Amino acid sequence: MQRTQFGQMACSIARTLDVIGEPWSPLILRDVWVGMRRFDQLQADLGISRKVLTERLNHLVDQGVLARHPYDNRPRYEYHLTTKGAELVDLLMVMAGWGDRWLAGEAGPPVLYRHHACGEISNVDLRCAHCGEPMHGGDVDLLPGPGASP
Repeated sequence: MQRTQFGQMACSIARTLDVIGEPWSPLILRDVWVGMRRFDQLQADLGISRKVLTERLNHLVDQGVLARHPYDNRPRYEYHLTTKGAELVDLLMVMAGWGDRWLAGEAGPPVLYRHHACGEISNVDLRCAHCGEPMHGGDVDLLPGPGASP
């Protein structure tokens, strides 16, 4: 089954989905972020087929989100987040915050986040880069940007 391609759309959400919109990709990125870098670790944690994991890893490497680093002569690789991939972790943290709020249930969130700068347990808070005020969907107007379609 062929995936729908969104990369040519004049929409940054669609373009991002073209990179990580397949359900396994964010979970692979999550696992690499927390330190699972080898194929067998990823496969065991996710319970994903080897074929699908190979396809997803190749796609994420091709998109510049992950980088392969050989660790023996077979060849075998470890996967590391690139700068581009590390920025996607911010998106995963926002997704986790939504899931914690709406889906965690009585048990509460499965993961807590300790902020390196202050040492406190916190959560992601979207703020305007200019004024520092909270910035959510209802707080913005959408205007055509320089890359907008005519």
